[in-house]
Order: sequence, then structure tokens, then C-alpha cells
Amino acid sequence: MRKITIAIDGYSSTGKSTVAKQLADYLGYVYVDSGAMYRAVTLFAMQNEIISKDNFDEEKLKNSLDSINLSFKKKEEWNKAHIFLNGEDVESQIRNLEVSEFVSPIATIHEVRVKLVAQQQKMGLEKGVVMDGRDIGTVVFPDAELKIFMNASAQERAQRRYKELLECDNSVQYSDVLKNIQERDYMDTTRADSPLLKAKDAIEIDNSEMNLEDQFHTVLQLAKDRIAGRLLY
Repeated sequence: MRKITIAIDGYSSTGKSTVAKQLADYLGYVYVDSGAMYRAVTLFAMQNEIISKDNFDEEKLKNSLDSINLSFKKKEEWNKAHIFLNGEDVESQIRNLEVSEFVSPIATIHEVRVKLVAQQQKMGLEKGVVMDGRDIGTVVFPDAELKIFMNASAQERAQRRYKELLECDNSVQYSDVLKNIQERDYMDTTRADSPLLKAKDAIEIDNSEMNLEDQFHTVLQLAKDRIAGRLLY
């Protein structure tokens, strides 16, 4: 059976990573969480006092990129590959709301995107890869055999994210999560460098009313059709 490249783009908290991982596991493909890469760079910037609520030293970040080493590693006891920043497992650290607040400004920096896109493209050279993010179908893998664009209402996405964050922090407020979602949407779609766009040949899926099982089977059928060469747009 031939292997293809699958690019899944869309707004934050649309379940891109969840369905991408499910699909990769089912097909035996490599899953790459591109968003985790940007979050890890954001965490590095926070740890090194490059970005805060009052300051963002873009030049310092650009000059520090060579000292940022990212990798994915997987163990049997983990349900997905964890991202490592300079040898440290930072999977849990990059998922909090504070990192979420700073990741969009970090992602607007051209030099950051160049570095990470090059790494992502290298990961996809062998085909048999599922990657999710904001610009996978438009920039990273413009020739991907299957491109999917995930969408859902901001309110629904905020509710999903709110439930996730409550498991780690019961002080989080829904209004703060919704504001963060809306701000990230604006920054992702209006940035000059590789803004969030639906590729012309992408298939859009609005999962506002879908559960995880329905979402997975919808995407899986698209993948099976494309692998078999029978998917028509």
C-alpha cells in the first residue's frame, strides 16, 4: 500500500492534534505535532526572559535559535510522542495557558518559522506522515496528497480547551480561555508570514457538532480514499 503525506490545518483547539495522532496510529504513520514545536520555542523564550507580558526581545530570540534543539521521542507508556527541548521532556510544560498566550507572537517571527518549517519538511521526506498545524498544507507540504482544514465555533473551541485546562488548574476561567482563543485566531490569520489559510485543495471539516469518534471516522475515510486514489474534491 502506498504511503502519502497528510496535512491537517485549522484554528486552535479544533482537535487537530487528537485526530492527527489517531490517524497516524491507525495507518502506522509518523505523527508530528508542529504546534508543540512552536510551544517549545515559546517556553524557551519564557525561560530565558525573552518574552513576558511587558517585553518581547525579538532580536535576542533570533540570535538564540541556534541554541534551541527540538526532538520527538516516544515510549510505550506514553499515548503519544513527547517533545524535548534541549534534551528535556517539556510536553507537560508547554500545554498551559501562559504558553498559549505567547505562542502566537513567537510564531510570527520569520526566522522561527524558517527554522521549524525546515525541520518539519525534513521529517516528511519519507512520506507516511501526518502533521497538523496552521500552515502545513500551504507552506510545509504544499504537495500533500491529502489536506484537511479543521474548523469549529470559537465558543465551542473555548469550551473544549477550558475543560482540558481545568484538569490541571481549577482556577482557570472560561472567559479568559475564550479571549485567548479569539486573540490567537486574530494573530494566526493576520500575521504577514505564513498566516492561517485554508489551502485551495483542502477539505474543510466543521466539527462543532461532532464527537471524537465521528471526527476520526470522517477523516479516516478521506485518508483511505486518497490512499486508494479515489478521493475527488
